[in-house]
Amino acid sequence: MSPLVPGLAPRGRLLVVGAAADPISVQTSDLIFGTRTVAGSLTGSAIENEDGLAFSVQHDIRSLNEVLPLASAEQAHARMMSGEARFRVVLDALA
Repeated sequence: MSPLVPGLAPRGRLLVVGAAADPISVQTSDLIFGTRTVAGSLTGSAIENEDGLAFSVQHDIRSLNEVLPLASAEQAHARMMSGEARFRVVLDALA
């Protein structure tokens, strides 16, 4: 994510959602001269989530899902934790 900071517009904001083991390095000049911000959130604010969904609808962006029956919840969790899941894993309670 570090290379993204200099590409932010003046007063732009990089919102980090989620956690990673590697640190983010930021040059102070990239923050000061562009009055840019780097912030973190567990899920983003309600408005940011709405904006993201509106952008997705406007540009016809859809998630890629692996749909598994609820009975396979243990298998789905194991795939997610091992990194084997290629896409978003969704459990279908009606399947």
